[in-house]
Amino acid sequence: MAKANWRLVQILRLTADRIEDTRDYHWAHVGKCNCGHLAQTITGLTSSDLFQRASEDALSEWTEYAKDYCPQTGQPLEEIISAMLEAGLERRDLHRLEYLSDARVLAALPGGMRYLRRYRPADVALYMRTWAKLLEEELEPSDDENVVHFPDFSAKQA
Repeated sequence: MAKANWRLVQILRLTADRIEDTRDYHWAHVGKCNCGHLAQTITGLTSSDLFQRASEDALSEWTEYAKDYCPQTGQPLEEIISAMLEAGLERRDLHRLEYLSDARVLAALPGGMRYLRRYRPADVALYMRTWAKLLEEELEPSDDENVVHFPDFSAKQA
């Protein structure tokens, strides 16, 4: 699982909020899917920017991008994946996020373990908030000395 840090916790919560609050979600679109929205939050790129960069690659989805990631190639998506990794994610997190399949996250869902639908925005948002909560629980109090904390109003439940 990702390396716990406050920045990533906040990124996951912001992304969950945006996914729930937008109609601009489409699981089969590289810039509007689960990882696409997370990449938007991390990089500030738009879904169109992500789509354009992805169209220059022969691969078609985030699981493939993560699997074939090599920072030395200079491919357009390599810079984006590098930014995601720098935020604390691991390559396997991208696959698990795209399919909402991390067993630890699913086991920690409010109401207990269940499978979520990867293409349903409310399920994606719930998964991201649960993941953020797990990461937050891993952090030591000293990990947040110079971090501004915002109230967590993201307690929306599906």
